Amino acid sequence: MEKPKPVTRVAKALAIVTILVMVFVPFLVIVSTSFASNREVIANGGWVLWPTHPTLRAYEQVFEGGIVTKALGVSAGITIIGTLASLACTTFLAYALSRPKVYGGKPILLIVLFTFLFPPGMIPAFLLVKGMGMLESYSALIVPVLINVFNLVVLRGFFQGVPEELYEAARLDGANDWQILWRVVLPLSKAALAVVGLFYAVSYWNAWFHASIYLESDHWPLQQVLRTYVMGGSQIADTGLSDAANVSAPQTMQMAVLVIATVPILIVYPFLQKYFTKGVLTGAIKS
Repeated sequence: MEKPKPVTRVAKALAIVTILVMVFVPFLVIVSTSFASNREVIANGGWVLWPTHPTLRAYEQVFEGGIVTKALGVSAGITIIGTLASLACTTFLAYALSRPKVYGGKPILLIVLFTFLFPPGMIPAFLLVKGMGMLESYSALIVPVLINVFNLVVLRGFFQGVPEELYEAARLDGANDWQILWRVVLPLSKAALAVVGLFYAVSYWNAWFHASIYLESDHWPLQQVLRTYVMGGSQIADTGLSDAANVSAPQTMQMAVLVIATVPILIVYPFLQKYFTKGVLTGAIKS
């Protein structure tokens, strides 16, 4: 490839800078508004680009109320348990389907892919969850989405890329299928497992729709609380988080909840970023 012209390089740089500004400025406004005082919020029409007198008052009131604190604990529990369970089940099924001589492997793979192409509707899913007795249970947020077909295909493709000579060498040493999986395949699949685990964690953390169907408001995760009080336009002050006289501005409270819901994923992502491109591309190419 020939070296790009200066005009092309300048155009690319401007495009990148524009995209960065479009992403960074709204995020800065959200964080700044959450730290702003009531006077600044009112003076700036509800949004603050940079607070002159930052305060943690909104965060203190959010955590004092108990609603967001409980929802944060629910989301953390669902994310941790759901991610571990989904990662384990997906790994076992992907490893079984990746082996060429597994009895019934192709029919099972076709059934799994069929569910991906023709997912069930909301009413059949609700009736299934109700029939299994999982209404008003946190298991309703994990069991129906325990295995994601896309993540399964990525892991299966990665496992198929492991050299067959390693499997044969392990069998010659007397290893069974479980030992091959734990001692040979999984240590070589850290990149793919990290990517799939991140996909599952983000999916569980951001899930709100199933919670609105299967759970009462007292058991909502953080994202459903966020949707109700931010996207729905309700004021968190009306839920008893603090005294009406001392409550922060609605915009400040809403942005504080939004920051609380966003920060955990932002903290986890940098630790897995180095595996992201490698894991996705490898699984996609070899599937």
